[in-house]
Amino acid sequence: MEDHPIQGLMTTAMENLKDMVEANTIIGNPVQSPDGSIIIPVSKVGFGFAAGGSEFQSTSNLSSDSEATLPFGGGSGGGVSITPVAFLIASNQGIKMVHLDEQTHIYEKMLHFAPQVVEKVQEIIQSADKKKSSKKDTEKKDKQAPTQYDV
Repeated sequence: MEDHPIQGLMTTAMENLKDMVEANTIIGNPVQSPDGSIIIPVSKVGFGFAAGGSEFQSTSNLSSDSEATLPFGGGSGGGVSITPVAFLIASNQGIKMVHLDEQTHIYEKMLHFAPQVVEKVQEIIQSADKKKSSKKDTEKKDKQAPTQYDV
């Protein structure tokens, strides 16, 4: 069976997209600064692809010949969006992530502090449970203690 013309369109578009989108697009090539730090750009990449086509009935070829080929019209396209989101900086002081989007920075901080928040909540719950149990113990003692009245 012969290849359909749409296969050629899709293959060409996909090969071109493959050339544009690679791992070095997301994690960029490292750059060394004069102070010895290494800076690595980090980007967000999005891409899309579409292809379509149709065969048309020829008005000049009205014969019922089954081997006659119909004219084909089609197109394909794709696009890539590259957005820088952060820089990874490795220096003598350690590794640091510098975000270009403040919301991303906030989310990272929330994830960083999540274990500490969970510990604090557990401490609060435990101290509340201890207070409840000590309060119940004092109530029991008050009920059991004889009351004396001086007359």
